[in-house]
Amino acid sequence: MADGNGGPRVDDKTLGQLVTDVTEKTTLLIHEEIELAKAEITSKLTKLGIGAAVAGAAGLFLVFGLIYGLFAVAEAINSFGFSPWVGFAVVWAVLTLVGLVAGLVAYRLFKKGSPPVPKMAIEEAKATREAFEEVRS
Repeated sequence: MADGNGGPRVDDKTLGQLVTDVTEKTTLLIHEEIELAKAEITSKLTKLGIGAAVAGAAGLFLVFGLIYGLFAVAEAINSFGFSPWVGFAVVWAVLTLVGLVAGLVAYRLFKKGSPPVPKMAIEEAKATREAFEEVRS
């Protein structure tokens, strides 16, 4: 419907009902922002946890690589030929390489997940605040 001036007619709500509606919707918006922040932090903490697991695997591979490296050195010293220790050296090199790659992956995962700040929720809250400020003015 239109009012006498041809503009849209405002529903016949009292000021109290309008304030209640705004209050309820603001409360709902705040709860949704909190849920968004929780989801974002959970996602980042998951990435940090996976990064920690990969870092642990990297450390394990480096320890195994060190063990095989030490075996290779011992075989080289104790033998006069190349055949006994070449296999140990190859295994040592492969384990060390795998450990270094896993360490690099862990570093990148830590970098992506840290610090666990809910950026999307903060941006959404800023946009909401700007919208409220526009309505006030």
